[in-house]
Parts: sequence; C-alpha cells; structure tokens
Amino acid sequence: MSTISAAGAGTFTIGGDLEVTRLGYGAMRITGEGIWGPPADPDQAIAVLKRLPELGVDFIDTADSYGPEVSEQLIHDALHPYGDMRVATKAGLTRQGPEIWKPVGRPEYLRQQALLSARRLGVDTLELFQLHRIDAKVDRGEQFAELKALQDDGIVRHLGLSEVSVDEIKAAQEVFAVTTVQNLYNLTNRQSEDVLQYCEQQGIGFIPWFPLAAGDLAKPGGVVDDIAQAHGATAGQVALAWLLAKSPVMLPIPGTGSVAHLEENVAAADLRLTDEELATLDAAAS
Repeated sequence: MSTISAAGAGTFTIGGDLEVTRLGYGAMRITGEGIWGPPADPDQAIAVLKRLPELGVDFIDTADSYGPEVSEQLIHDALHPYGDMRVATKAGLTRQGPEIWKPVGRPEYLRQQALLSARRLGVDTLELFQLHRIDAKVDRGEQFAELKALQDDGIVRHLGLSEVSVDEIKAAQEVFAVTTVQNLYNLTNRQSEDVLQYCEQQGIGFIPWFPLAAGDLAKPGGVVDDIAQAHGATAGQVALAWLLAKSPVMLPIPGTGSVAHLEENVAAADLRLTDEELATLDAAAS
C-alpha cells in the first residue's frame, strides 16, 4: 500500500456536519474528449476512481453534464456503496456536443436533474447539490427557491453555487444556507479573490476549479519552477500546496484520468511551502 495520502491536507466540514478531506477529486476528466461521451479507456477511469479511497481522498465533485451522465455513472460503478466517500454533483448546464455548455435553470429542469443524478449515483439523498450556473434567462430567485424545495423534500442535503459573485451568494443566502462555492481560481487567475474572502468569513467551502494552472510561472526559471525544484516537486504540486495554504476553506479538486497523475496530485497534501515561498507566489501573479 502506498504511503501517499490526502490526509495531510486536513479536513473541512461542509454545512457543519459533512466532513471531507480538503484535497478532493474532480471527476470531469474521466469522460471523453470535450467532456463528451465515454472515456477512451473505461477500465483506466474505473481504476482512477477505485484508487481514491486508497489514497484517502473522500470528496468527489462531478456534474450531470460531465459526459453528460457518464461521470456519475462511472462513479457509481466504481465506488457504490460509497462508505465514507462524499459525492457532490451539479446541475444547470446542458450539453449539445463536445465543449458546448448552455445554462438552463428552469425549476422543473433542476428538479428533474437532481432526481436523475440521485438515480445514477444510487443514493436517496444527494449530499451536496450545486447550481452549476445561474441561468440569466430565469429569475434567479426561482432557481434558488427550487434548490431550497429540493432540500426541504429530502432530495438534497447541502446546497452550493458555481461561478458566482459575492452579491449572488448573498442573494442565495436569503433563501438557503450556501455551504460551498465553486469558482475558477488558481495561481494565475485570482479574479474570485473577493469571493474567496467572503467564503472564508462565512465558513463556506471554496472549491477552486482549474486548480493546477500555473501558466508562465511554471516555465523553466519561473518562480513555480524554482520552488518545485527546491522541494523535488512538480509545478502542479506547488500550485496545489499554495491553494491549500491560502485558506482553511479551500477545497481543491484536481481532476485526471491517470492513476499516476492522481497519485502525484495527492502527494501535494504533504508539501509544505515556507512563508517566504508563499509570499513569492502571492506576489508573482498579483
């Protein structure tokens, strides 16, 4: 058994009662090209998922639109019943082909998708259900009200949002308890810095998507490359270690379709950057 473990990342409790290890797994990349259709190697995808609990990863983020449906079904096939594994899913983005994503937030659609996700995952209640996007064509209050109704009906346990502003979080909080927010955030894209700060103030889990991006900073001679070499680490591991150190509410979910890459990502849980290195990384992309 490998000594690699996500445990070094520590834990966070979503909604006050759903404890997860802070370094999770994003299950978008176990689908086909363009996040469309089945993976080229289904056995490899299953192997990646089965490796997660062995590595101490107990938080998986997926969505009905990954595939679509493919990611959720693979998670069920590999890991059901889930034991201590927590599976979060999302609805509100529809698919019309590879790399095409269109928001749909009609209340009846969101309810349908929550029920279908629960069926595919083989659960009575979705532990964390996130609105993948607020649909600008539908009154946001109606979308929030339907999420609350799903919670009241016992179909979902905790609720979250994705790609939102602080004002949108506050509007949702008037309707239900927002327990997670999933926004684009990484070393080189910090446009959601104010959202992260608000989540930290409110005790809301912040799930940064595209967490491994390091851009030009990872090029030979760049600050990420220099720090990685000093630790015998990879640029991706440095990016993840920086995120984990950034905030106690940070829940990175790096995704991959490779067992070796998964193990490399999880090893970042034990990478400790110095205060000086963290400050250098903060300054480099500001």
